[in-house]
Amino acid sequence: MTLSPVFRSKEAVALLEAQGVWARMAPDIAAQADAVRRIYSDFGEVLGGGFIGEAPHVPTASEGTREAGLHFLQEYFFLILFRSIFRSLGVDEARLGTYTELNFCIKGTITAADNIFDDQAKTLLPLDAGSGSRFMSILQLMSFERLSRRVLDRAEAAGILDAGQRDAVLKGLLDRMASIGRLEGSEEGGVSEIPTPEDMVERVHRIRGGALFALAFVAPSVLESGEMGERFAAAEPAVARLGTAFQIVDDLTDFEFDVGRRSHNLLVSHVHHQGTQEEKAALARFWEGEAVPPGVVETLFRGSARAVLEMAYREGRASFAVLREMGHWMDDSIADQVVQAIVGLDGVARMEALTSAE
Repeated sequence: MTLSPVFRSKEAVALLEAQGVWARMAPDIAAQADAVRRIYSDFGEVLGGGFIGEAPHVPTASEGTREAGLHFLQEYFFLILFRSIFRSLGVDEARLGTYTELNFCIKGTITAADNIFDDQAKTLLPLDAGSGSRFMSILQLMSFERLSRRVLDRAEAAGILDAGQRDAVLKGLLDRMASIGRLEGSEEGGVSEIPTPEDMVERVHRIRGGALFALAFVAPSVLESGEMGERFAAAEPAVARLGTAFQIVDDLTDFEFDVGRRSHNLLVSHVHHQGTQEEKAALARFWEGEAVPPGVVETLFRGSARAVLEMAYREGRASFAVLREMGHWMDDSIADQVVQAIVGLDGVARMEALTSAE
């Protein structure tokens, strides 16, 4: 999975606007846009201009929550949320700027790696280096590694960290990414065991989703100390639970894809262990290679799918409740709506179907 675009539903965007979320996030949207511009500027220093195309539009502060800035808001929502959480914890502006730039590089690195696992070609850099999705992903991966180093070198020059801390951050990021990648690598040939839903959440989703979101806390875990370090240590598990919720929802929207490659999926687990006989019989056929017909999640597997969605709700509620206690402004009363809305375009209709009345 990646830190993918979310809130593709117009209703979800309107919900957050009505709750004042976009207005509260305005400074963070603008700061994330500035960070992306800075990395785009750095990009010209790490790769020759002959391999770089026109950069996508990055919204101005006034465009952030309007139509012109909507794609940016969707693409970078989680990074913007992370920044707003860090700001609520009381991080000073200099370190906050470093964290914001570095988190963009982390997102780009994860996106490039995920492309290779899933044979996709999404890029967050204005690359113009020919064709070949794997080549472009590898080039993006190498570019973001160098861009991450530039961010940290800039922070060292500004006195935000020293060389030892810089190296500790880079090592910490690679260690955590390796743990996530080890899980992804274990599924390359498909899986034979289907763990129980509870076991799958702990063994898979807290790594694939939770540990992914927790990458944002690697640099603060090195740089923050004392009371601030304790606040970050308390906030990290809450943010990881939000990542777990996102991964659970991702399983619902990616059910057909996951069954086709026989990878871990929480809906598969729920049906296999707790589904009706009809559900189990259908899943067995799909698991053995029969094509999954359109709409089966919303119809035949509806009961199990809604049970899985409730597991995501629980993770989201717990996450928002802790962050609220720590002083973040996000109202945990809208946790369920936020969780069901954190899907890409392909998942909007499915979430609407699963959350509608019988």
